[in-house]
Amino acid sequence: MKTTFISLFASFLLAFNVALADGDKEIKIKTSAICEMCKARIERTLGLSKGVKSSNLDLSNKVITVKYNPAKTTPEAIKATINHTGYDADESPANQKAHDKLPSCCRKTAAVH
Repeated sequence: MKTTFISLFASFLLAFNVALADGDKEIKIKTSAICEMCKARIERTLGLSKGVKSSNLDLSNKVITVKYNPAKTTPEAIKATINHTGYDADESPANQKAHDKLPSCCRKTAAVH
């Protein structure tokens, strides 16, 4: 009886989590990131953002794929977070003060390395 109850409860929790995950959305954003340090900085900052489930920056094409909960954040908020980290996000330019604080190798004028 106890085992059946635990199994039933675990199944309910799993189904509830799957139902919540179905509402997640995905967005792809072109950035001005250059290197692994840029990748780590952007992914870490987005990971701390409310509603962002995951992010992965592909440095070969500078596109970050972000999975997010649309009930908690928006594409505009995600782009603003990237901008305030010091990087361009699609057509939205980086916050200049944040960009100036980046290491010299991570600035737009730096060569790809």
